[in-house]
Amino acid sequence: MSDATPTPPPAPAAAPRRPWLVVREDLPAWQSWALGTVPILLLLALWWLLTGSGPAEGRLISPTILPSPLEVARSFPSLWFDRALTRNAMISLGRVVAGFAVGVAVAFPLGLLMGAFTKIKATFNPLVVFGAYLPIPALVPLTLSLLGTGEGQKVGFLALAFAIYLVPLVVVAIDQVDEVYLKTAYTLGASRWQAVGKVLLAIAWPDVFRALRLGFGIGWSYILLAEMVDIGKGVGGIIIMSQRRGPREHIYLVLVVIVVLAFVTDKLWGWAERRLFPYRADLR
Repeated sequence: MSDATPTPPPAPAAAPRRPWLVVREDLPAWQSWALGTVPILLLLALWWLLTGSGPAEGRLISPTILPSPLEVARSFPSLWFDRALTRNAMISLGRVVAGFAVGVAVAFPLGLLMGAFTKIKATFNPLVVFGAYLPIPALVPLTLSLLGTGEGQKVGFLALAFAIYLVPLVVVAIDQVDEVYLKTAYTLGASRWQAVGKVLLAIAWPDVFRALRLGFGIGWSYILLAEMVDIGKGVGGIIIMSQRRGPREHIYLVLVVIVVLAFVTDKLWGWAERRLFPYRADLR
């Protein structure tokens, strides 16, 4: 009988370490939110470091240029009551909605026809390309010359800006519909307009809706261009008045309010998007 000691089985190999960065990794919602707060906290920390809360002489940046986060927060009551923040924010929102409605009324049918019919696309494509390279701020003096400084100028400027932005996106959404669906529809006896409405538009609707959502979001940057031309109603008017007469803290507060409003409206668009197109996994 042998006295040899049996050889123990080899230890299992250690599992390879998962890299911290993975290409197209699926993240849980809590981790996405946590990672998203990191740059915001770093920005606030840098802001506090540059401004602090001590006397103006000891700060890296003068409070007349960049007030501290605490000073900005303390000025909120005066912005709310003295500058009628809610009323002016609703005025700006109304202008964005009105300009968006007019812009969509032009951009949607034009984009649909350009995406569906090659001859119409060839006719209007030079104008679309011209609009793509046209700086949006250049439309402000143009609309001022044509429409004056009243409400029509602001809505007209927004409508032009929205139309220039949305037409190419609608065309791309229609162009991306696979040709096989059109051939199948024609094989089944569909007419030309049935192919446009019940095939091209029906399939492209989710992408068109996404384009509308993106367009509405950038409307908040457009409205500032229109409202900051002269001191009047709206959040742009508050910014100009605060720049000229003070307090400067209101400028930064209004920017925060605009971001919050844009975020809330975008979430509403996203909610509607998921309800209208539950079959699109990329919208969940």
